Amino acid sequence: MTKNTRSLLSAENVCRIFLKKGLISKEQRQEIFNKKDTLQKKLEKLQVIKDASGGSSSTIINPVTIIDIICFLKLNREDDPTRELDEETIFQALAEEWKIEYKKIDPLDLDLKLVTTIIPRSFAMKHLVLPIAVKDGWLTVATPNPHNLEVMEDISRVSHLKVKPVVSSKSDIIKLINEFYGFRKSIAAAEEQFSYPSIDLGNLEQYVRLREVKDLPSDDRHIVNAVDHLFNYAFDQRASDIHIEPKRNTSLVRLRIDGVLHSIYKLPKTVHGAIISRIKALSRLDMAEKRRPQDGRIKIDRGQGAEAEIRVSTIPTAFGEKTVMRILDPDILFQDVGQLGMTSMDLVRYQQFINFPHGLVLVCGPTGSGKSTTLYSTLRHLSTEEKNITTVEDPIEMVHEDFNQIAVQPSADITFANILRNILRQDPDIIMIGEMRDLETAENAIQATLTGHLVLSTLHTNDASLAITRLVDIGVPSFLIHATLTGVLAQRLLRKICPHCSESFEISADDLMAMGIKTDKTGMIRLKRGNGCIKCR
Repeated sequence: MTKNTRSLLSAENVCRIFLKKGLISKEQRQEIFNKKDTLQKKLEKLQVIKDASGGSSSTIINPVTIIDIICFLKLNREDDPTRELDEETIFQALAEEWKIEYKKIDPLDLDLKLVTTIIPRSFAMKHLVLPIAVKDGWLTVATPNPHNLEVMEDISRVSHLKVKPVVSSKSDIIKLINEFYGFRKSIAAAEEQFSYPSIDLGNLEQYVRLREVKDLPSDDRHIVNAVDHLFNYAFDQRASDIHIEPKRNTSLVRLRIDGVLHSIYKLPKTVHGAIISRIKALSRLDMAEKRRPQDGRIKIDRGQGAEAEIRVSTIPTAFGEKTVMRILDPDILFQDVGQLGMTSMDLVRYQQFINFPHGLVLVCGPTGSGKSTTLYSTLRHLSTEEKNITTVEDPIEMVHEDFNQIAVQPSADITFANILRNILRQDPDIIMIGEMRDLETAENAIQATLTGHLVLSTLHTNDASLAITRLVDIGVPSFLIHATLTGVLAQRLLRKICPHCSESFEISADDLMAMGIKTDKTGMIRLKRGNGCIKCR
């Protein structure tokens, strides 16, 4: 760090900028100066302990700055006491003062090869720099310290490009360096280890010959690290699904985020089999079986008490095994019934349905409309020590110790219809059936309601009224529907307005009416809309 850089990032200069922009008060400035020396020693100790726990002798320790200290203090902003003076706000303010562009890095927009091949990881971590784009002979480099001219000159010299620095937060830079360089290093090492130029894994004969030459071990440390990086990256990006799709010469990794698939990385074809084998091993699937579809699950400890379940599905395709992993977050799947998004009137009516001691309650909607979330949340709401809850699912979406959950296994003659007859001898109070698929399942469910049980299930219909038509269509007599059906809930998933970029706007009641939205208000009405940001993409 040069003398000029040290003065720009000194406590006096940084606090002066924040005072001028109204982010801190004079009292907060004094608090920073009073605590900075003590906190600097504390943060340096914490960093050493954290790095030592990682077990790496070559770990690069970045110096603690005044910005780290201010972030640690978690001060409230002077201009808006309801908001915290966080790291992103700090670097936005500094970038504005320095008249340098601030860049919130979206990992999905980055080229992993570009990021990891221009400069080595040790240099990137030591100086906290990350190449993010090349255009018209200019290399854009994200860094929390854009005034380190020597570093920028070094990058320009090795890349043979002119360098344009942009400001990004320190934590974002460190996280992306670890993720991108770690994943790239693991994949490259695995590719080198298992590289056989003449072999195409899409050809079954050559694939057999490859395994005779050298097996692709799923427990190889490079493969283990690559899969771990992939899972962590998916969690950080709030992905709901991970797709690993074999192509003719590569393997494509894609993430579904907010309902949209994004291409992330192209794996070397030689590594695809080992990656799939590692995932199979984690989900306790048959690693040798590659000709039939398989389903499994992985339970992952994300640290700090957070858990996630991943539902794994493999299926053979023309170029190899395709794997899709559905990420199930317990915090989302098990919500309070009142937080599901129903109107107050619908919520009261639904609670009346599920509080009956017996009867049939159906949740309807297309695939992916949140029916499982509604049912799981309902079961958790109803779960007490006095009630015996049994579920029949295909597959079990999320394991919960308060429920007796049974997975459908047709190969073992465990079907929805067959298992329901046995469940009635298990003294259940509440039964949840994953899906009302056929007449036999519907008849057994109705029989359960007639014998005093509350039965919850799902139907694939577009609205509530069609549920009755659907039951009649599969053969359920109308008098039994009348006697047992307590209520039907039809639902859809709606996107919420992003809390990070929402803004208020006014629209007239007439314009709302013209769009088909009924309202009792008149004149101008204040609403909110998303402006678009990296959080909601």
